[in-house]
Amino acid sequence: MNDFNSPSDPTACPHPRRRRRRDFLEALQQSQAAGLMQLVDIGQRLRIMRSERGLSIRDLARKSGLNVNTLSMIENGKNSPSLETLQQLSLTLETPITAFFENSAPKNKIAHYKASQRPSVIFAHGMLEDLGAGMPRRGAETFLVTLKPLSNSGENFIVHTGRETVFCLDGQLTYTIEDQTFVLEPGDSLFFEAHLPHRWQNIGTTPTRSLLVLCPSDEQDRPTERHFTPETACLEEV
Repeated sequence: MNDFNSPSDPTACPHPRRRRRRDFLEALQQSQAAGLMQLVDIGQRLRIMRSERGLSIRDLARKSGLNVNTLSMIENGKNSPSLETLQQLSLTLETPITAFFENSAPKNKIAHYKASQRPSVIFAHGMLEDLGAGMPRRGAETFLVTLKPLSNSGENFIVHTGRETVFCLDGQLTYTIEDQTFVLEPGDSLFFEAHLPHRWQNIGTTPTRSLLVLCPSDEQDRPTERHFTPETACLEEV
C-alpha cells in the first residue's frame, strides 16, 4: 500500500540548472525503503561520471571538499549520500543532480511495464510513475501521477518550454493557468502551452490520479523537476 503520510519539507527551488537545490533524493530514499522503486545505483553513476572527467577519487574529494572515505563508501554502495553531498557533487561535476538517478543502460525503442513493475518515485506529496522509463528523453515524458490530499506544487508558478497535457483518472485535480482555474474530474483533460505560468493542487480529501504528458521543446529543459521536487508545498501541516 502506498504511504501518503511522509512529512513535507517546503523550501524554495530555483530554476537554474547548476543551482537546483533539491531533487528526488528524499523521494528515492523513501521509495527504496518502501520497496516501491526499481533501485538506482547512485554510487555506480558517480564512479562513471568521475571517470568520464578523468578524475581520481582524491581529485574529486579535493575539488568538492568532501572526504575521500565518504566518496569511496558512496561509490561502493556502502553509504547513501545526503542531499547536501549530492548538491556538492553536482556542482563540482557540473551536471544536473538528476544525472545521479539516470539508468546507464541502453535506451529502448519500446517501454512496456506491468502495473506492479513500473519504475516509481515517492515525492513529498504523492507518487510519480514513469510510463516511458528506458526510452530516450526526446519529445515527450509520460507519467502516472498520484497526489495525496491537500497537496500542491508550491507557492510559485511553474514555467517551462513546450506543451503539457493532463488527463484526470481518479479524484479531483485543480490546475491554475495564469488567472484561470480548471477543475479536472475523471475523464477530463487539459492541454496548454507550458510557458504560461501554472500550478497544480489537490484540494480534496482523497488521493487523485492523473496521466501527465510533458513535451518540452528544449532538450535541456527538465519540467519534471519543477513539478515534483520534494519541496512541493502542502496545504495542511502534517
